[in-house]
Amino acid sequence: MCGRWLAQVRINFVNNWIHIGIWAAVIGAVFGYLWWQGQVQRLAAYVAETREELKKCAWPSWEELKGSTALIIIMVALLGGFVVAIDAILYHTAFNAFALAAVMLVGYAGWLVIQSKRQ
Repeated sequence: MCGRWLAQVRINFVNNWIHIGIWAAVIGAVFGYLWWQGQVQRLAAYVAETREELKKCAWPSWEELKGSTALIIIMVALLGGFVVAIDAILYHTAFNAFALAAVMLVGYAGWLVIQSKRQ
């Protein structure tokens, strides 16, 4: 029993390494092709240009960032509360309207039964 299990573990281990090797070869081939086409250099130039542009940006100070974050958290909480309140109001309004309609329908059915027995 233990020998079969150990053999299965070895097979799985080898299969896993074979899969890793195949994927490494595929990724290496794709990278080599892109390098040959000059795409890697274009990507490096794009990243360098992006970094230069980001250095030109005006970033907020720590205090501005904390204030904006607090404002966003408060506004999201208020909006969430508003949505919950409106949802509850509409749910209860619709539920009460359906309940009223059901009671009226049952009452009308009962009235019809009574009228049919009188005749």
